[in-house]
Amino acid sequence: MNGTVVKNQLIFDFASGTLGPAKSLFASTYLFLNTKAASLNNTFEDMLGDNLLENKDIPVSNFKYTDCLNQNAIKKDNPKSMVSPITKLVGPLNNINWKQIYKGFSEYVPSLKDEDDLKLIKMEPGASVPHHSHGGKEYILVLSGSFCDEYGTYSKGDIQINDQNIKHTPIACKENGCICLTITEKDVIFFGRYGSFLNLFTFIRSFFK
Repeated sequence: MNGTVVKNQLIFDFASGTLGPAKSLFASTYLFLNTKAASLNNTFEDMLGDNLLENKDIPVSNFKYTDCLNQNAIKKDNPKSMVSPITKLVGPLNNINWKQIYKGFSEYVPSLKDEDDLKLIKMEPGASVPHHSHGGKEYILVLSGSFCDEYGTYSKGDIQINDQNIKHTPIACKENGCICLTITEKDVIFFGRYGSFLNLFTFIRSFFK
């Protein structure tokens, strides 16, 4: 799986407005944290805008830039505009009422209706997730701290997108642990000694989502 291509596709889909609520929140938070990704998004938006203007079959309203402004517009130097999209939805990460799933691993499910499973996960320093894969794509965005797996180390503002062919064992950094925003399109598939038990546990939990 070509990680760069998949990341760029996510950004392009966000710029074109084709993502659902969960992936839109994920992508906008990614752009907030990663200036390189935000720059690429601006490039895509310019391309799409130029393409729209060149398309003679789509009528374009003759707006002036002042038509898009109002007294309630948020200024760039307003502190509220410097809050990440995920924080706007759930509040400060330090104030979240985390639900512990097992020792060292907790999660929080934001109130967002979508077919994609969006959640925040918190891993204490040195905690790990058992060796696993997914039935569909898995999206991981690091909000704080860092984690590593068989494919590298991921810090704040980094994303990892995996498909069903990727198996990995994420481990939180020993200093600060990590908090991540994740999306899973399908349930986790565990491997190894306790794989069967964990898969049964995941199956049972799916009835209580």
